[in-house]
Amino acid sequence: MSTKLPRWIEYGAFILAFSAGCINVIGLLGVEHQSISHLSGTATLVGSAIFNQHPALFHLLVILLSFLAGAAISGLFLSGRSINAGRHYDSLLVIEGLLLLAAMFLMQNNSLIGHYLASCACGIQNALATRYSGAIVRTTHVTGIFTDLGIMLGARVRGETIDNRKMILFMLIILGFISGGAAGAMLFNHYGFIAFSAPIAICFTLALSYRLLVKNKH
Repeated sequence: MSTKLPRWIEYGAFILAFSAGCINVIGLLGVEHQSISHLSGTATLVGSAIFNQHPALFHLLVILLSFLAGAAISGLFLSGRSINAGRHYDSLLVIEGLLLLAAMFLMQNNSLIGHYLASCACGIQNALATRYSGAIVRTTHVTGIFTDLGIMLGARVRGETIDNRKMILFMLIILGFISGGAAGAMLFNHYGFIAFSAPIAICFTLALSYRLLVKNKH
């Protein structure tokens, strides 16, 4: 499947993972120390909150539902699984950027609604990348990426031939997510929730770049 992806997909995956790492660290540092871009930890907290009857249960459930809503928005915009230029990837990136912009201002005013909007934005991004790549690229978390990379490394040790391009792609996603976390931590330390400006700018820039790419193909 990776051979069917355009040559620039590695750059796009790195940039989107960088953006997600940045978003997530802002959540961890500034929103009750909870992640935004992935749900494993949040789902675990939901289970704990149910058992302990913790008052944060509603908040945690809304985070999960917000991410789900974002993925559903991508599903609404993107039909089919074929890789076609001219689909609504740019529109979804603009929506993601607008959600993050609203989240930035709401979080500055200590509103948890901002957290929900940021989670929705990450749901949009992850579903967008997954839909585009046929589930090869997931950019808002790296657990599956580490798993797939480990499987490939084990297969190579066993003597099997592996997809080198896919391995490089996975490594770039991991590098992007970690470097995005580092950049987001530095920006949050200096500017607080204004640090969201970085992933917002990334969303709008990628949307414009994709629109220009499609236009040049016609």
